[in-house]
Amino acid sequence: MSKPHWRRAHAKDLDAIGAIAARIHPDLPERAEVLAEKMRLYPDGCRVLAAGNEIAGYGLAHPWMQQQIPPLDCFLERLPEDVDCLYVHDVAVLPDHRGGVARAYVAEIEQLARSSGITRLALVSVYGTRLLWERLGFQPVAADAALRDKLASYGGSATYMLRELAE
Repeated sequence: MSKPHWRRAHAKDLDAIGAIAARIHPDLPERAEVLAEKMRLYPDGCRVLAAGNEIAGYGLAHPWMQQQIPPLDCFLERLPEDVDCLYVHDVAVLPDHRGGVARAYVAEIEQLARSSGITRLALVSVYGTRLLWERLGFQPVAADAALRDKLASYGGSATYMLRELAE
């Protein structure tokens, strides 16, 4: 069996992405149409983890603005013009396929950011994954009141994190 690898997500992958999202994020549901919009707006940032003929995970990222968190299960409508980060909306991998694959996705997204002239990655850590993201170079950011309000919908352990991309 070939080693799982990240490839660009396609519309036909949406059912698998939705099924993985429902399993990994039962408390943070998002409609398939919302996920499809991210793929349409920024296809380069949307990848799936292909394991043989199966999809074992996905990663969704798009250009955005620091300290601004897109609300869950809401349409973006369009990407902002004054972007200053690549926002990692979600990385979800089925338990049997974990172990280094998040690092590989982040490496791909980092290259994408650099090629777009973006010097920071941003994300919201959920479900106590902060240590994983810290190992991948992300640092927690002290949240002001507005950011705390936005983080609330992501759950009690939600932490906004940034990663500077070295020159």
